[in-house]
Amino acid sequence: MANNDLVRLIEAIGRLAAGGFVMGADWQVVHDICQRHEGEQPFDWGHALCHRIEGDDWNADYWYRRAGKSRGTGTIADEWSAMRAILSQKA
Repeated sequence: MANNDLVRLIEAIGRLAAGGFVMGADWQVVHDICQRHEGEQPFDWGHALCHRIEGDDWNADYWYRRAGKSRGTGTIADEWSAMRAILSQKA
């Protein structure tokens, strides 16, 4: 796993969070980073979060399973807070 891409993912999701987790250019950047690392747990988790933001629960759940995670029951912001702490330790 490329640690610099993990740092990029954390930064990109941070920008997405600052913008209120809305679809747009920041969302696309996160999605693109995750697709380049398909099959790597942290990026599959980020991919799941993207599709949760999109409102595509079926697709999100697919990526959560790939990442070995479950879809959060709280807000997307809550999930990102927990995710950021875990990903930051790996970066």
